[in-house]
Amino acid sequence: MTTGIFKALSSAALGLALGTAALAEAESSDPIKLTINEWTGQVLTTNIAGALLGKMGYNVEYVTAGYFPQMTALQDNTVTAALEIWTTNIADAYDIAIDSGNVTDIGSLGIVPLETWFYPAHVEELCPGLPDWEALKSCPHVFATPETIPEGRLVDYPADWGTSNRDRLTGLELPFTSIPAGSEGALVAEIKTAFTRKTPLLVMFFSPHWSFSEYDLRPVTLPPFEAGCEDDPSVGVNPNATFDCDFQRGDVRKVAWAGMADKWPGAHALLSALEISNEQQIELINMVDQQGKSVDEAVAHWLAENEASWTSWIDAAQ
Repeated sequence: MTTGIFKALSSAALGLALGTAALAEAESSDPIKLTINEWTGQVLTTNIAGALLGKMGYNVEYVTAGYFPQMTALQDNTVTAALEIWTTNIADAYDIAIDSGNVTDIGSLGIVPLETWFYPAHVEELCPGLPDWEALKSCPHVFATPETIPEGRLVDYPADWGTSNRDRLTGLELPFTSIPAGSEGALVAEIKTAFTRKTPLLVMFFSPHWSFSEYDLRPVTLPPFEAGCEDDPSVGVNPNATFDCDFQRGDVRKVAWAGMADKWPGAHALLSALEISNEQQIELINMVDQQGKSVDEAVAHWLAENEASWTSWIDAAQ
């Protein structure tokens, strides 16, 4: 991520202005504040949205926001929209925000997410029986570190991303300790180290991400998700515990302050139409995180490659 993405940028500063659209002239000139979270894919999604709003003549600001706190900030227009909400790890913050009546869901982003436990392919030699989750019961020592021994270490999401892994480890009776990473970068560093040194790793991770184009990361086969397994001990493989199943496959949603549709109707329509595929985002993340391109360069590439799509969104919004 580049430092520049955290400051307010106008369409002129981005070099993308086509002249203020008549629609935007009739709407508020107040800044539309888009949240920036701490992973590259979200930053790219948000900057694409900001670039398109800039083309429509809107004043856009990027606001660094915590993943959970942004759901509260949306309720009073401290921020205007958040464009990459993973329903599987936002806990009840999403429901609380929507139920308040001050935040609205403005559609799916188009990404098909996968969040679960992954391990490097070479770990199958160290822990026979993988990818079956029950293999982990007999080889926690393989994954143990000085801070977790005799239990194995699960490198978990950063604490403010939200996670149910402590409950899941308990529910599945696995002798592992959840150790939160500090950031997305810290998760990636663990993966890089494991492949470089051929060391064991069990990590909570997600797709789309550029890592899957470079590393053979394999998902653990957990017991199938069943409705109720997170609340009802009688559901799932352990009759005495909850969270004894796989992660529920969710969606990636876009949300906005409820007043946005009235204050900036064209912008609201544009953000509602915005979609990005897994393949598109993986390409952009790879450009930034691996090839050293700036976020602005990656956004410009996406705009050039997808002009037919975004021009139709803008035309419809206007």
